[in-house]
Amino acid sequence: MDEACKEGFARYVVGARPTLRRNAFVLVGDWFAADDLVQQTLIALYRSWERLERHDALCTYTRTVMVRLFIDERRRHRWTRELLQDSVPEPVPEPEDTTRVGDRLVLLKALSALSVRQRSLVYLRYWEDLSIEDVARIMDCSAATVRSSTSRALRILRDRLGGLGAPLREDGSG
Repeated sequence: MDEACKEGFARYVVGARPTLRRNAFVLVGDWFAADDLVQQTLIALYRSWERLERHDALCTYTRTVMVRLFIDERRRHRWTRELLQDSVPEPVPEPEDTTRVGDRLVLLKALSALSVRQRSLVYLRYWEDLSIEDVARIMDCSAATVRSSTSRALRILRDRLGGLGAPLREDGSG
């Protein structure tokens, strides 16, 4: 890779890393695992950087790479992955932040009840706000599969969350 390509990649990484890290956290639910997923995504992106034609429009490609790496990694280590029972203690949050921490923890626990594929669908539809067709393209499945799987995932979340917050609606507006 020539120096101009390396510089272009470095500029992209500096600008994209914070967003990639936040998005990876939504998928994996753990900051350390999110950092690993971002790193794997950037390695895959670096390997194909010279072949990519439009370096200015990488958001969609990078998101697709991240979601597919997430799914592949979870499939590969499904039976050998170590499951942590307790989380690492975090610093005490500022008093004004504590009001929503409980809701976040409940939501993260509910999201962890979803399968990898369902969590990916919820992430793409509601966090990234993508259309059903875009999600189908990224997940390499039909639009009908996206609709039915998302519906099942939302049903699971409704059951897990009970009366917490506003009701979840399948059209993404709730």
